Amino acid sequence: MNLNESQIKEKIEEITEKIKADDNLLDNFKKEPVKTLENLLGIDLPDEIIEKIVDGVKAKITVDKASDLLSGLGSLFKKK
Repeated sequence: MNLNESQIKEKIEEITEKIKADDNLLDNFKKEPVKTLENLLGIDLPDEIIEKIVDGVKAKITVDKASDLLSGLGSLFKKK
């Protein structure tokens, strides 16, 4: 099964949301990202596709965490 760039981006969004919503899944992803994704997807994809998705999910989780942190910091500087 081949996925195009749009489908890969969709999978990254979908998987990121699932992983962020489940601490156990997040821990598994941190330990074994490829195995975790294969289990979530339920299909066997070529290694280059899996690696793209792993990299995309890692990046998205990192960006989302940074965004949450910055949002929290912003509230410290609001005028009361």
